[in-house]
Amino acid sequence: MTVTLIILLFLGLIVFLLYYKARQIRRMPEAPQSARILNLDPSNFNQQIKNGITLVDFWASWCMPCKMLAPILNEVAEEVNGKARIAKLNIEKHQALANQYKVRSIPTLILFRNGKEIDRIVGVKNKEYLVSKIERAKIL
Repeated sequence: MTVTLIILLFLGLIVFLLYYKARQIRRMPEAPQSARILNLDPSNFNQQIKNGITLVDFWASWCMPCKMLAPILNEVAEEVNGKARIAKLNIEKHQALANQYKVRSIPTLILFRNGKEIDRIVGVKNKEYLVSKIERAKIL
């Protein structure tokens, strides 16, 4: 009986801590977006991706991993300035484009070269990983 009670208390503590941490993350403010990051919508999407290298972040405001990725994308945009474009597309506002590119989970980052998808990255990655993908896309 005592072992069962201890296990239940321990599990209750874990659930509480997970709930508390999730609340903290939900309240986390969004990082200010770099001026070097483009905001895409159906009117400018094709024009922005058709020439050169463009990394597009498909995201949503309620997505916690998307919030975690935002400051990383700011750093990537500063580092690759002029070599590639970094852009964001809000899937809540532009669902048709997300469906067109078969975005099933977010964050999804699609790397385009001259309008063609050449790579797809799902989830949060570090700056070095994203910059290396962009550098590799320039070589291919």
